[in-house]
Amino acid sequence: MLGLDGLLPEQLSRRGFVVMTALMSGFTMATAHAQANPPVRTPADGLVAGEVKIPVKDGDIPAYRAMPEGAGPFPIVLVIEEIFGVHEYIKDVCRRLAKAGYLAVAPELYARRGDISRVTDVQVLLRDFIAKTPDAEVMSDLDATAAWAAQHKGDAQRLGVTGFCRGGRAVWLYAAHNPALKAGVAWYGPVGGQTSPIQPKTALDVAGDLKAPVLGLYGGADTGIPVASIGELKKKALAAGKTVELEIFPDAPHAFHADYRPTYRKEAAEAGWKLMLAFFKKHGVA
Repeated sequence: MLGLDGLLPEQLSRRGFVVMTALMSGFTMATAHAQANPPVRTPADGLVAGEVKIPVKDGDIPAYRAMPEGAGPFPIVLVIEEIFGVHEYIKDVCRRLAKAGYLAVAPELYARRGDISRVTDVQVLLRDFIAKTPDAEVMSDLDATAAWAAQHKGDAQRLGVTGFCRGGRAVWLYAAHNPALKAGVAWYGPVGGQTSPIQPKTALDVAGDLKAPVLGLYGGADTGIPVASIGELKKKALAAGKTVELEIFPDAPHAFHADYRPTYRKEAAEAGWKLMLAFFKKHGVA
């Protein structure tokens, strides 16, 4: 049974929709494969870790922050969730980054759509949360999160971003959005896909507009993201004089870093993590 304790009551916002006012406890309920593997558990000793509130243009959104104890300032890494919300896996990623010396913060980007912790049907999640969240809102919330981090022992001059799956897509978009970004690392972020009036561009569309170097970590056995499309993105970025590096793990499926799911591949996940940290250091996020 996945725990839901720790949630605050749902509240109605000024704009008339139900918002998520606190992060979920435990793991997502939106995938039947949650906790298929013993998930990685990173202790919080030596860290300052827990839930925080990020002021955004229309209120506050919940987020998880982890950083080393001490005065700082620490390099900042924005952590962008999968489609399943900021659950224990994403929180643990923040703690892993904090153990490496970063102030890592993961905002709940779907908070305005409702309480994502209660969604059990992936199709409902895609329809009512993912498809209804404007890219401009995501970019604005990430900007607000970076600003909050800079005011809470973070170094705004050393700003990085990483994200998983849908969050990996957002990494590409954010690297084309924020000129203050030093580097981004996208874990199996979709390259193409459908667009809409509120989600008008794909990662491939913005490849020539990147304002920071990006490392893409992909699985060669990912049935949803063709290797050819990843190569096309890199080719377009390089033609525009942008810095893009790709690492494709031949036998890894989609979500190979998600240690709570059967797609987890320990060797690829650990290798990708080392590449991420090295990429951040190489580009000034350390």
